Amino acid sequence: MKSIKIFCLLLCTTIYVNAQTTLPIEPVFQKTYQKETRNANGKPGKNYWQNTSKYDLNVDFNPDSRLLKGKVQVTYTNNSPDTLKEIWFKLYPNLYKKGTPRKSNLSESDLGNGVAIKKMVANGKSITDFKIDGTNMTVNVPAVIPGKTISFSIDYSYTLNKGSHVRTGQVDEGSHFVAYFFPRIAVYDDVDGWNKFPYTGAEEFYNDFDQFNASITVPGGYGVWATGDLKNPSEVFQKDIVSRMLAAEKNDAVIDVITAKDLADKKVTQPNAYNTFKFEAKNVTDFVFALSDHYLWKSSSLVVDPKTKRRTRVDAVFNPKHKDYYEVIDFARKTVESMSYTFPKWPFPYNHETIFDGLDQMEYPMMVNDNPVDNRTDAITLTDHEIFHTMFPFYMGINETKYGWMDEGWATIGEWLISPMIDSTILDEYGVQPTASSSGGKDDTPIMTLTPDLKGSGSFTNSYPKPGLAYLYVKDYLGDELFTKALHTYIQNWNGKHPMPYDFFNSINEGGGKNLNWFWKAWFFEDGVTDMAVKAVDKTSDGYTVSIENKSVKPLPVDLTLTYEDGSVEKKHSTIGVWEKGDRQVKINITTNKKLSKVVMGNPHTPDKVKSDNSFSVN
Repeated sequence: MKSIKIFCLLLCTTIYVNAQTTLPIEPVFQKTYQKETRNANGKPGKNYWQNTSKYDLNVDFNPDSRLLKGKVQVTYTNNSPDTLKEIWFKLYPNLYKKGTPRKSNLSESDLGNGVAIKKMVANGKSITDFKIDGTNMTVNVPAVIPGKTISFSIDYSYTLNKGSHVRTGQVDEGSHFVAYFFPRIAVYDDVDGWNKFPYTGAEEFYNDFDQFNASITVPGGYGVWATGDLKNPSEVFQKDIVSRMLAAEKNDAVIDVITAKDLADKKVTQPNAYNTFKFEAKNVTDFVFALSDHYLWKSSSLVVDPKTKRRTRVDAVFNPKHKDYYEVIDFARKTVESMSYTFPKWPFPYNHETIFDGLDQMEYPMMVNDNPVDNRTDAITLTDHEIFHTMFPFYMGINETKYGWMDEGWATIGEWLISPMIDSTILDEYGVQPTASSSGGKDDTPIMTLTPDLKGSGSFTNSYPKPGLAYLYVKDYLGDELFTKALHTYIQNWNGKHPMPYDFFNSINEGGGKNLNWFWKAWFFEDGVTDMAVKAVDKTSDGYTVSIENKSVKPLPVDLTLTYEDGSVEKKHSTIGVWEKGDRQVKINITTNKKLSKVVMGNPHTPDKVKSDNSFSVN
């Protein structure tokens, strides 16, 4: 998502990851090394496990009343070494239930009765021993021993919100984005056991990799787009629509699948009172759907994996009134291409990606819910940011309820790097200045602060720009080739699994072949102002020496603009490596036979809080 409990180390022990700098580590993570579910080299341990579910979702949605009636049939496999006597569910729609604790501001008129559980059956027997507490539901069950399964059948209903749009709800009188719409089993992992963090509307999500089969019934005239592959296109769309969609799956050109004329002639969906759209998605962390009776649909595809020739279809589904959306298909296609071939240089992992014109800025597996914006630059940066989330948290099963920086930081660097690939005039500085100005302030805490405990400006900077800058600086330090190797090591180790912070740090260390704990410790475990100063410029026999002071504990790159007396200008860049030995002052050597007149330090992606000491005039 794009948006504008302090982690305490007092009880932590230290694991000696390397002989130079050690990272503080909580006992709960140290236990994972002892149990060998995780490994200090960054890989899953020999005893790593994760649980999984198979969902059959049957939904009947009435766009007029916004009433959603559903039946969930789910089989949950306990791959853990523990016997489970209760199962935790997430009831995310209860964010809108009266009395639920929340951090989001919702109108009183949008609050209702939440999710009504009409019937629950477990392994064929009726269950009444369950408790709903806000967005969590606990169900007492007969013991599920390791390696065994339990099956639930749940009949439920709730009314989708019309206003106070928080990632889901009615978009307009004929369009809805429906997310978090079914009771789903919470994550039970090797670190915390059950994920018990409630959904407050602020922090995001943590889900297992599951299988989904979904049948979504809506009135005739409504098209439906969703996570997963549409299995019955000819049963729900008219012949020309299906033909164009299939052509788009094989074509680099942009194809208008639903046109204004199709809408006017009512030749989009099959002429039935109701249509049931059937979707299938495998090994994904969530399932969402959206519908509209008046949206246009543009589509294209491209080869994302040159080895297998696999293609990804990219869709833009939008209100014809929103002019910025006519180009979104191009921005989305270019983002998928850039991700596959440039950064992170990993084949886009899914068959399709749909950008839906909604009222939010939020990512889902194979779907994006993006509001219309006023200018082209915002449309580009919003589109690529949300699509980049495909890798983090979806391809990598990030626990956003605790470590939002493990996905938002990547979407931020993805936005910074990919936006200029789409439009070379863009210089994306999203979040850099807020990082500088808030550094050292009351809301500035270590990045490792748990997401629910972030406050004020730190809720933004700790999740988005601060980790994004850290990744950018490591990329600069290692160089593109070595950084790609390190990042791919992390992806290979943990795609389809649940990486935690130390898995990331250790994977990058191993993959890059360099111990970066000196950097991780300063950037992720410590706080303080980010500030540098040009202290002196001294003449030497072969040029000049520029003395730079780092007033913080955080390594920052040093970018100097050198202006000579003859009017010529030179740039001098030094990576974070200049601070690797822990120095607080470094000397940058400038070899020249020209006379230097002025030195200015700074870069759009360096969050220097006090800029008044970044210039030095040479006498």
